[in-house]
Amino acid sequence: MNRLQGTARVGLGALLALTVAVPTVAQERIDLDAATVGPSGEASTPVDAIPALTEEELAEISGGGHTAALLWAGAGTWYNALSAGARDAFTEMGIEVVTEAEANFDPARQATDIETALALKPDIILSLPVDPVAGAQAFRPAIDAGVKLVFVDNGVDGYVPGTDYVAIVTGDHFGMGKAAADLMADAIGGSGKIGVIYHDAVFYVTNNRDRYFQAAIEQRYPEIEIAAAQGFAEESRTQEIAAAMLAQNPDLAGIYVAWSSAAQGVIAALREAGKPDVRVVAYDLDATNDLDMASCGNMAGVALDRPYQEGRTMALLAAHALLGNETPTFVTVPVQTETRENIEQVWTENVNAAPPQEILEALAAGCA
Repeated sequence: MNRLQGTARVGLGALLALTVAVPTVAQERIDLDAATVGPSGEASTPVDAIPALTEEELAEISGGGHTAALLWAGAGTWYNALSAGARDAFTEMGIEVVTEAEANFDPARQATDIETALALKPDIILSLPVDPVAGAQAFRPAIDAGVKLVFVDNGVDGYVPGTDYVAIVTGDHFGMGKAAADLMADAIGGSGKIGVIYHDAVFYVTNNRDRYFQAAIEQRYPEIEIAAAQGFAEESRTQEIAAAMLAQNPDLAGIYVAWSSAAQGVIAALREAGKPDVRVVAYDLDATNDLDMASCGNMAGVALDRPYQEGRTMALLAAHALLGNETPTFVTVPVQTETRENIEQVWTENVNAAPPQEILEALAAGCA
């Protein structure tokens, strides 16, 4: 369920333009007990701290004739779950979704989507901005029209939280990094050499997760050695990076990858090298990798956010804003982890859907 390419959090062109070196090891001691902060340093508010609407507030919203637009950066399982959560919440509040669009990770296309949506005069826009820089101009007409903007994952450069937009809703990135480290430790028995394939670009979500994974490995698991680390900006390069790592470090016990669809290339390299026992850990739900996991392959586990819950939360925050209620400006949903043992549960809770049939069949077949 990748959101960076194919189902991306940001356009690949924008990522390539921002490519810089990301530290391959934690250069300072990171406080592993710290809570995730927003892109402008905002303190996080847990999702369960947001109050439900009172009966009186619900009646006021339901009778207001309000409408909403859902304008996503991309398409795929994760976005479908996000939309389902938002639509279910809006239906309960009597708010009509008048349009939904995905920009195929193209900032210009997202600008057009915004312009098209504004012609329908929505009161609310929920969106994942494709590009924080280009978004500053693209979303400005919505602000000028008084539309309540709620973002997921990504913000917009120069926008003031609580003024230009209501809030950003996202996963607990610090917690996801730590959870991925725990998954790796469990997968390789707490010791051994691992490779790290991190996101070599300035991007708020992935940089947080990468840093906290490495810090948690270094601080919590002294018997695990990061023997190789290499960054990537183009997802298609992960197979050749993994192959090079394996050639130089044939005794690797595991490989960490910055997100799930990028892990597909790593798994392909492991298969070509005849390395069925090297364990892979990444982030985000992905049907291809879940099939590998269900089939007892290299994929050991993933740390996840909860898109269905994020969509519902975005809708609730927008309703509070319409009512004039004060809202937090940076909201995080709790971390979830997936291994072969809980695939069905994770799909139900994470995207409000059952896994594909081939995954269910692989689970039923068991491991040799």
